Amino acid sequence: MAIDDKTRTELEAAVFRRLVEHLRSRNDVQNIELMNLAGFCRNCLSNWLKEEAEAKGAAMSKDESREAVYGMAYETWKSTYQGTATPEQLAAMKKAHSGH
Repeated sequence: MAIDDKTRTELEAAVFRRLVEHLRSRNDVQNIELMNLAGFCRNCLSNWLKEEAEAKGAAMSKDESREAVYGMAYETWKSTYQGTATPEQLAAMKKAHSGH
């Protein structure tokens, strides 16, 4: 399928927005579960968003990028939805993502 760069960018942006909305609706899925299964989490997405904004010369704070992904202040999300990681989850994270 041949598509032009503008259309590709629009499609990729739509997919990103859809992924973010999906993650917002699945607040039962913990970040550590995402990290252990997929190698990235909501925080990764927010960090990548901030990095790309800065690469384009747009100022974006860590709090702003996290709110863009979480749909609310990060501390609010944590206190409302984040559970305590199990010893098994922590061990899996340490093994798979020692540098994260």
